[in-house]
This record gives sequence, structure tokens and C-alpha cells, in this order.
Amino acid sequence: MAEKKPSSSEAPFAKRIDPAKEGISKEQLHFIRQVELEQWKKKTQKLRTRNVVTGLAIGAVVVGIYGYTFWSVSQERIMDEIDEEAKRARSQMPKTGAN
Repeated sequence: MAEKKPSSSEAPFAKRIDPAKEGISKEQLHFIRQVELEQWKKKTQKLRTRNVVTGLAIGAVVVGIYGYTFWSVSQERIMDEIDEEAKRARSQMPKTGAN
């Protein structure tokens, strides 16, 4: 099999530069800052949306656990009532040596 290497682009717009070492004008530096700011705004919007979705999901889980806890406690009352009825039924039965 022949190895396929991705073609490397020597495009000047993709080349990284160090503004401190390279002599660039104020206009170029201003343009770089504007582009970086726009990229930051775009990335921030994506992160904000993702954070909102994550927050809503966590909130839904918390509300679900809270609701299930209340439902579970209300079910325990029913079991207590059944136990009380069973105790009453046992107490009304005639006493024998096996009881």
C-alpha cells in the first residue's frame, strides 16, 4: 500500500507569526485583534449554548430525584397502613400456643 500524506499548504494566511518579533504595522495588529475578537465571540456563543443545555439537564435530573423522593415517601405511608391492618387482624385472631 502506498502511504498517502496530506498535502501541506504553504498559504501565507495560515502561517503563525509572533507580533513581537515580526515587524507588523498598527493596522495589521488592529485587524488581527478584530479577527481574534470575532472568533472569541463565536466560540463563546457555542459555549454559552452548551452550558445552558447542560444546566437544564442537571436541573431536570435534580427535579426528577426530588419528585421521586416525594413519591417514594408517599408510597411508604401506604405500606405502613397495610402493616397496621395486618397487626389488627393478628390481634383479633384467637390466641393459641403457636401465636
